[in-house]
Amino acid sequence: GKKTSINMGVVGAGDPTNGEPSHTGLLVVKKMRDYVELHLTSSLLEKPRVYAFGPNEPIGNFFATIKEDFKDEHMSVELQCTIGETRSIVSESIVHAYAWGAGSGRTLMLGGTGYDISVAGERGSASELQLTPRKRHLVETTRSRDTKYIIVTGGVVSGIGKGVTASSVGMLVKSAGYRVTAIKIDPYINIDAGTMSPFEHGEVFVLDDGGEADLDLGNYERFIDLNLGRDNNITTGKIYQNVLDRERKGDFLGKTVQVVPHITNTIQEWIERVAHAPQDGQRGAPDVCVVEFGGTVGDIESMPFIEAIRQFQWKVGRQNIAFFHVSLVPVVGAVGEEKTKPTQHSVQSLRALGISPDFLVCRSTRPLQKATKEKLANFCHVPEEQCVGMHDVSNIYRVPLLLEEQGILDCLLEKLGLDRHPTTILPEWRSLAALVDSLTVETSIAVVGKYTSLGDAYFSVTMALNHASYACERKIKINWIEAQDLEVEQEKTDPAKYMTAWAQLKASDGILVPGGFGDRGVEGKILAAQYARENGVPYFGICLGFQVAVIEYARNVLGWKDAHSSEFDEATKHPVVINMPEISKTHMGGTMRLGSRRAILKSSKCLSARLYGGVTAIDERHRHRYEVNPQFVSSFNQSGLEFVGQDIEGERMEIFELKSHHYYVGCQYHPEFKSRPGKPSPFFLGLLLAASKQPLP
Repeated sequence: GKKTSINMGVVGAGDPTNGEPSHTGLLVVKKMRDYVELHLTSSLLEKPRVYAFGPNEPIGNFFATIKEDFKDEHMSVELQCTIGETRSIVSESIVHAYAWGAGSGRTLMLGGTGYDISVAGERGSASELQLTPRKRHLVETTRSRDTKYIIVTGGVVSGIGKGVTASSVGMLVKSAGYRVTAIKIDPYINIDAGTMSPFEHGEVFVLDDGGEADLDLGNYERFIDLNLGRDNNITTGKIYQNVLDRERKGDFLGKTVQVVPHITNTIQEWIERVAHAPQDGQRGAPDVCVVEFGGTVGDIESMPFIEAIRQFQWKVGRQNIAFFHVSLVPVVGAVGEEKTKPTQHSVQSLRALGISPDFLVCRSTRPLQKATKEKLANFCHVPEEQCVGMHDVSNIYRVPLLLEEQGILDCLLEKLGLDRHPTTILPEWRSLAALVDSLTVETSIAVVGKYTSLGDAYFSVTMALNHASYACERKIKINWIEAQDLEVEQEKTDPAKYMTAWAQLKASDGILVPGGFGDRGVEGKILAAQYARENGVPYFGICLGFQVAVIEYARNVLGWKDAHSSEFDEATKHPVVINMPEISKTHMGGTMRLGSRRAILKSSKCLSARLYGGVTAIDERHRHRYEVNPQFVSSFNQSGLEFVGQDIEGERMEIFELKSHHYYVGCQYHPEFKSRPGKPSPFFLGLLLAASKQPLP
């Protein structure tokens, strides 16, 4: 955009008020799922104004409306963006979905006066504002003084759906007009999930602050639209490390440090502290905190957490806490009888530990029969209306709708003493669920990885592909391809696997190579990148997928046949990917370049900038030890593989585009972690658009 030297927040030179602004104000931007609310307060207006625009409408329409309200068609209205020491004006053609960043670095300039901008994502908030004709319905809400807690436990078997249940309950509470946060308790001794194998624990979900967490935190973020931190994931390792560090400092005054009270008190203090920390971009403590217990009731490692919660219920008040227990109701026998005994024993074990569930969520392959509910209510000491079934549904977005249809939200709000306030969230969710079921036109994407036998290893990638497919109105078909099966050696050892893998790759409309670690399958990923480049197939590489595309280009276009990453070949003469100098080579946990980092695009006209809506500063989450070697960057740029995005210092390569290809892009970061059902990640959206032969921005 054009450069400007206007001081942010003050009147420009020559103002008759001796440097003091002639008027003051504030713009609050609230991002909804299908529209953007703009709350404008100004000393020139008798009452604040609220506007609503579609996410794909240009901000120029908003500027025109401001001039009408200020009754000054000649007033200059601009959105100013600051990156470092450079100030620029955001184009009026930029749509609302991308115009409003995180709030910092943007100022609304009205007649030379800067109005600060605050960005939030909350819906259904209270308002005493004068409504314009474009205003959506706002509801006045009364906030509870006490934070409410929802505790989700599981029984019978692990992997039963506690994470989806916790996410769904959180979303339902938010739909009633309340601010929600979430905590996941994992009783393993690891400090975090960062050093675990995807085969054992699924993907590692990376948070804004660099925390490496359980994939359930990804479910919370996507369902409730939050940005959580590392403290939202509690592990036994973190608790014991905290207690032992304090013991070494002498914080316990010479007392014998024990599980009760020292460990249990630390757990309670941690939960209460995190529950009061806002994670939705707004000020003040959330209204409700959802806490999910990993594992199953009776696991020996979870006992300190169960005891801590038993005590916690009386500390915060029984009226401020609700217990959900998720259990399995198997259907067995030729007649398909629903068996309640496993759930009865699970609840019995939980009650013996001092926790009596208020709600039963019963997983089953089919809708729960009324007689089964009556039996469970009778034997588990739970009201029948608070015993609900959660059977298999057509898509994940129907889970909260299924719970709401059984009256769970009204019962929960009554239990916690909360009123229900209408918002637009549930109608939007119903529309999303219906859209997902209605998609019939298929687009296939090959995901070439090394953990493809376990779907949870690439869970966020799968979700991001789904989100993009909804925006493109396509039914996504993912062809999971084991990278090793594409390698030449596999043709000799297992020709059938080799032929099948290549047939799947060639039949796919697009190719995605996700992140990973270790040298197994790397050559197969390089071959996948080469096939996409040479045959015009849309390609998207993430992290290691970004790096293997660089290696492939160096070998086959630049002619450096020995080009490789120093991670896999330390002796190569062309180490196009190298270890970052500040990263430890001996300690593995938490030592990578982690969390949200900013990437700067060279131009607002490149494909990446257009996909991101015209912005040239991108904040995305990273998780890597290796980077493109700056020594070779100029050779790549000159030959057509252009690094259009770099870090803020201009030293680390973040994004490349192949100019001769319709869609051949890669990024060092992991955009899948910030994708949402109504806000797909731009690069995933670009891949689906290109693969389905729809026009790119």
